[in-house]
Amino acid sequence: MQDTHTVGSIGEGAMRAIAISLGSALTLTLLVACAPASMPEPEEGAAFFAANCTSCHGRDGRGEGPLSAGLSPKPTDLTLLARRNGGTFPTARALSYIYGDPQGGHLARVMPQFGGAMADDLVPLEVDGVLTPTPRALAGLLAYMESIQR
Repeated sequence: MQDTHTVGSIGEGAMRAIAISLGSALTLTLLVACAPASMPEPEEGAAFFAANCTSCHGRDGRGEGPLSAGLSPKPTDLTLLARRNGGTFPTARALSYIYGDPQGGHLARVMPQFGGAMADDLVPLEVDGVLTPTPRALAGLLAYMESIQR
């Protein structure tokens, strides 16, 4: 009887160790699976900008695209966002405006909303000190826009 109890105790301890090892392995696997391969670089954002933004904002981002003459209000000069925000690029405001409508009414803006088209591939972007799940295309676009500030 003593032998059975000893074997049972060893079995329980071994089972705990296996459960802890499996739990640790599962946690590590989930963390690796959730980790982004890499954050997008400004060049990736430049490609998105060229495909989606130049007709209004121009190739240089200054608001002088081929369609800008017929728009009211005129497209924003994207190279002055940091200057107009005390020298700091307004990541949260730009993210909000590009991804959706900060005013809450879709008729209050001329620029298209890109949220739905971007929502599948998320990366952790730091916004006001908080890691925020952000579409990769938008994170790249924000990196590019920050790189063209003057």
